[in-house]
Amino acid sequence: MIQRIAELGSFAAAARATGQVPSALSYRVRQIEEALDVLLFDRSARQARLTEAGGELLREGARLLGEIDAIANRVKRVATGWEPRLTIAVDSIIHRTTVLELCEAFFALGAPTRLRLRQETLSGTLETLGSGEADLALGVAVESISVAGVQGRPLGSIRFLFAVAPHHPLARAPEPLSDELIGRHRAVAVADTVRVGSGQTVGLLGGQDVFTVPNLEAKLEAQLRGIGAGFLPECLVRSYADSGRLVTKAVQRSERVVHLGYAWRAAGSGVPRKALQWWLERLEHAATRAALLGVR
Repeated sequence: MIQRIAELGSFAAAARATGQVPSALSYRVRQIEEALDVLLFDRSARQARLTEAGGELLREGARLLGEIDAIANRVKRVATGWEPRLTIAVDSIIHRTTVLELCEAFFALGAPTRLRLRQETLSGTLETLGSGEADLALGVAVESISVAGVQGRPLGSIRFLFAVAPHHPLARAPEPLSDELIGRHRAVAVADTVRVGSGQTVGLLGGQDVFTVPNLEAKLEAQLRGIGAGFLPECLVRSYADSGRLVTKAVQRSERVVHLGYAWRAAGSGVPRKALQWWLERLEHAATRAALLGVR
């Protein structure tokens, strides 16, 4: 109505165009002006001209109408089986670039589902499913997928290597390194993001000095700087070992191999909705699973 008055320049012309009497149109405009306590039109001239406040209302009103249309379209599409939002918990061990490539492919569908990624570590990754904070979790320990209402599948295995910076004292120590020798030096560990309980500690020795960091990227950086030592995924270590920025060392303890999986919250009907189903179908491909673990 306001836009029509502004376009035609008079209340009378706008009334004719909308099939109303001028007094009814004027009354409706007055109601809006009184509610906002501003004048929308300058009535001193022969033409009805928008005031500065009226122009702002018209601009914002057009934007809001566009948003309402967009919301209506999204609601209609969600009603066809797409989730309004899908939250994916990604363990810090998962290859971030591959996750973003999958997100890019998902967005290319034009689906109405909004994606939300959250980074987790160790048992905190699976916990997000049990608490309802995530719909899909990537990089959970296979043996821990026993939460009620959660289904899971294997993702693959990652071999860990003990690595130190070239200037770290352990870099020159004779191999294989004993736990007694390793325990004299600071370890770098990634904090478990679990909210309840003490969380997991992996590869640490009793009484050992520990530097705890928030994610795997920070752990790698700390070990490259020689702040501490520890186990890192083989796929992450290799390029740094080849360039001489890290030194891998054999240890006396048994080789550390972690078996990872992905898990999701099961729908009441047993059939995942469309967005989750898309992700689960991609995870069925061996190449996708390997890429998520950094194996190209």
